[in-house]
Amino acid sequence: MTWTIDASHSHIGFAVRHMVVSTVRGQFNAVRGTLNLDEANLAASWVEAEADAASIDTHDANRDGHLRSADFFDVEKFPKITFKSTNVENDSGDYKVTGDLTIHGVTKPVTFAVEYSGFVRDPYGLDRAGFSAQTKINRKDFGLTWGPVLEAGGAVVSDEVKINLEFEATQQPA
Repeated sequence: MTWTIDASHSHIGFAVRHMVVSTVRGQFNAVRGTLNLDEANLAASWVEAEADAASIDTHDANRDGHLRSADFFDVEKFPKITFKSTNVENDSGDYKVTGDLTIHGVTKPVTFAVEYSGFVRDPYGLDRAGFSAQTKINRKDFGLTWGPVLEAGGAVVSDEVKINLEFEATQQPA
């Protein structure tokens, strides 16, 4: 079954430590994607998704501007963040989706731990499925290297970034 990500009911979030003592959270507001879920043959399942890097939103306009700049995402050169799965597996109810994540023009394999929430038929006759997924990446692996070191030690921006996905998808007619 082919499903389309419903952007109005989906969320791509991230969290990163700031100056060792706090966590900054943000999201990407423009997301789209498609997935194929074959429960009888999970290995045939796949997902492709993308976010507009310029849609980054940390609830601080100055910080968001800096994140869009060449110091971080360089959205003029690298407008999209993409993910294309290469493997989907179910290990006793623990789903894992591995694929190629591209940020800042750099592609690296990542694995998401995925929770499948099931599906329902909505009041408009569409089947909807829900998913939650988490992973961690090292931002420097993707060329996001900006960040001075604090005088007392530690980084202004942590290397580790936690990525949190919540999305709904609607089934598309065959």
